[in-house]
Amino acid sequence: MSSSSLVETRTELIKKEALRLGFLDCRIAKADFLEDEAPRLEDWLENNHHGQMSYMANHFDKRLDPRKLVEGAKSVISLSLNYYSDERASDENAPKISMYAYGRDYHKVIKSKLKALIRFIHTEIGEVGGRAFVDSAPVMDKAWALKSGIGWMGKHSNVLSKKTGSFYFISELILDLELVSDTMVTDHCGTCTACIDACPTGAIIRPYVVDGSKCISYFTIELKDEIFPSEYKGKFDNWMFGCDICQEVCPWNRFSTQHQEPDFFPHANLLNLSTKEWEELTEDVFEELFKGSPVKRTKFAGLKRNLKFLKA
Repeated sequence: MSSSSLVETRTELIKKEALRLGFLDCRIAKADFLEDEAPRLEDWLENNHHGQMSYMANHFDKRLDPRKLVEGAKSVISLSLNYYSDERASDENAPKISMYAYGRDYHKVIKSKLKALIRFIHTEIGEVGGRAFVDSAPVMDKAWALKSGIGWMGKHSNVLSKKTGSFYFISELILDLELVSDTMVTDHCGTCTACIDACPTGAIIRPYVVDGSKCISYFTIELKDEIFPSEYKGKFDNWMFGCDICQEVCPWNRFSTQHQEPDFFPHANLLNLSTKEWEELTEDVFEELFKGSPVKRTKFAGLKRNLKFLKA
């Protein structure tokens, strides 16, 4: 078998196994310096669009070059995993949680799948060096998803696919293995400004640029202050953890379909709590509802702070 045929065979093997493991899509880009991203990231940081997320300013060079994370890196495999759910709260007026946080912490779910994929690669291909990344290291997930052709950058800065919309997680395997790279896809947002028009806090300051420090998700998850800025009173649209507004209004998300990942289904009682029950939430109930959940990141005190701000 020629070297090019071997590379193609290995690429197809990996993609097929990724889909078998439950990933929505699996695409590949050459591990190289993200030249176009460098000035954009620098501008975003200089304008303090990361707010109190100081970690975003760390490891600038590693964010832009995967070869600084994995020695001899040749390929970046981007994988998407569907988390869209048809389930909604029974009380329409109850405080809302971002859909991605309905079930078990996605970091653990995806990491388990990535480890299984690495084991498969070692078994079928041999000793391959690399690392798995799930939203917890200096890797520019969206940039690699774009370069690999998972989708295009929507005006809300989420990666969009014509087939599945944007309700999916993105993760990576950075490997020292040569694989066939995929091609980028074109932008299909057109003249639509639905996400920009719908954002209650004006966080999408211009197409494709989000001021993270104005985002409802930032306030309800990342911000550690005990009190929110008064100018945002009444603008959270009842979101107590995260926010899905820009995705909900996006026309491409009409193609989203119910996920089939057991770990992402919500706790039996989560969507049945009334507004009153949320307001009277105890720490014991919080621990039961959100055991192993991304919501634990904000802690009980943080969620109570968010709920208080919605009610005041």
